[in-house]
Amino acid sequence: MVKRAENEKAGAGTILTGNITSDTVKKLTLDEKKQLCSEIRTFLIESVSKTGGHLASNLGTVELTVALHSVFSTPEDKIVFDVGHQSYTHKLLTGRMKRFGSLRSEGGISGFPRNEESEHDAFLGGHSSISISAALGIAKAMELEGKAGNVIAVIGDGALTGGEAYEGLNNVSKLANNLIIILNDNEMSISKSKGSVAEYLTRMRSSRSYFNKKEAVKDFLSHSEIGKEISRSLSGTKDLVKFAIYQSNIFESLGLKYYGPINGHDLKKLIEILEIAKLTNAPCIVHVKTKKGKGYMPAEANSGEYHGISRKDRSVPADRTFSETAGNELLRIADGDDRICAVTAAMKYATGLEHIAKKYPERFFDVGIAEQHAMTFSCGLASQGMVPVFAVYSTFFQRCYDQLIHDASIEKKHVVLLIDRAGVVGEDGETHQGIFDVAMVSSVPGTVIYSPFDECSLRMCMKRAVYEHDGVVSVRYPRGLCIMGAEFDYSDQYYSGRNSDTLVISYGRLADNITEIDGTDSLVLMKIFPIPEEAVRIACKYKKIFFFEEGIKSSGIGEKFLLALFEHGFRGEFDLTAIEGPVSAADAETQLKKLGLDRDGIIKKINEKQT
Repeated sequence: MVKRAENEKAGAGTILTGNITSDTVKKLTLDEKKQLCSEIRTFLIESVSKTGGHLASNLGTVELTVALHSVFSTPEDKIVFDVGHQSYTHKLLTGRMKRFGSLRSEGGISGFPRNEESEHDAFLGGHSSISISAALGIAKAMELEGKAGNVIAVIGDGALTGGEAYEGLNNVSKLANNLIIILNDNEMSISKSKGSVAEYLTRMRSSRSYFNKKEAVKDFLSHSEIGKEISRSLSGTKDLVKFAIYQSNIFESLGLKYYGPINGHDLKKLIEILEIAKLTNAPCIVHVKTKKGKGYMPAEANSGEYHGISRKDRSVPADRTFSETAGNELLRIADGDDRICAVTAAMKYATGLEHIAKKYPERFFDVGIAEQHAMTFSCGLASQGMVPVFAVYSTFFQRCYDQLIHDASIEKKHVVLLIDRAGVVGEDGETHQGIFDVAMVSSVPGTVIYSPFDECSLRMCMKRAVYEHDGVVSVRYPRGLCIMGAEFDYSDQYYSGRNSDTLVISYGRLADNITEIDGTDSLVLMKIFPIPEEAVRIACKYKKIFFFEEGIKSSGIGEKFLLALFEHGFRGEFDLTAIEGPVSAADAETQLKKLGLDRDGIIKKINEKQT
């Protein structure tokens, strides 16, 4: 049985119901709202433990979300969550409690805000650092259309390390007066926040001297009439004191009214400060200090581990995943080569880099949620003879396309990309599927792509990526279990021919699904781009070719393979099955089945075409 939230009151459980809405919340007393927060925590712990999902971040924003719905009214007011995985309480307070058992499952509610799911979800928020830009656009559109209402962007301190957040901040004061930015400062992104932004926020959090001095001066002046007059006239002096103690405030320098830091678990203060922000006829930022995992001791103690949790019956041993295997192999390579540097964008543990970070901290770099910077930073390392290895999820790597072309490809910088979570990834939904990296990377001249399918092939591909190439090389692999596999030579493909006239081709995780199918031969590609000449020569011998690809169809390897075949004179039949659009939330096995990429679907497709 999951431990209940620490602050749950005995006998509580009457406020949080399937009919609760933000209108209901507004009618509650402060004590009832506190009880509601307790019930929400208990509900989230028990529900998310069953469905899987993002737990720690949602436990940390319960009071903040209840306060938001106490002060604002959606959908007239718009709340843009960044990253959207902290929106669970918002979903509960906007009529989705009864469906919460379907969270992140096929046909169920999304783990992120989705406007298609509810009018109360203002904007899809699957990726980080987008809320200020999106909220600013919404606010400006509402102003142009004469619509009343506020727009609230909720952004975390980790997301504030992303460059787009600052591009948005730089434009706020020029474009909108009805925008409120909530900085949810929990001192933690998925990996601990890194860089000057994190240090700056730490100074702001810990600099209590300003508040202490301000309160002392106010208390002294309040004891006399002349003091009260002085207090009313010293706004300029207050600004000078604030500047001297804080050494300026970046947000006020950008033209935003600043409120904070505020205890993000003090519901009364939160509601009061949000009411003030609502009345401020200017863009403002409310700096809220929260605790990730609040109310659930295991999550408070290790918010990184409880950032996202899996269903209890679907866990994979951590030491048997592709991520962990890649991390261990990179450490082994680094042991013998002091040129190896590891780079991550706030995903040290998720990509298996904690081992190299511990042993070689001088060669490990966590740049925060800043994939574009990570890519160009890696190119800078490469320009001086280092061998940077940038480990990144496929879905987040999409942000690096410009840097891949201009900073890496043109001058052939030797950068190794470990592209994790390649292919379908399961329950996180459309924004997190790793289906575009192959089409992206293969469109850039001079790049090489490997796609291993087990532990042996992964280790082999990583060694080749480091030592056999001088440009950009990516090694892509799926989420989940990494089996040992058999040793084999350093070939670009694994071919099994039995004198059939039908050949089945694929790569990566689908290797097991296409081999040993009656009446067919199989060709598993490991170097998938540039397409190996030998693979094309083998395929040209066949009358019928089936190509199955766990990636986007347009500009994928299947299309490129077909072009190579025709350039070599192939005139047989070619059938391509690949992904043609967004992939909805479901477990990975279900997703592959729906796409016709599971073993049964592949055999069915071949049999239908053969008859």
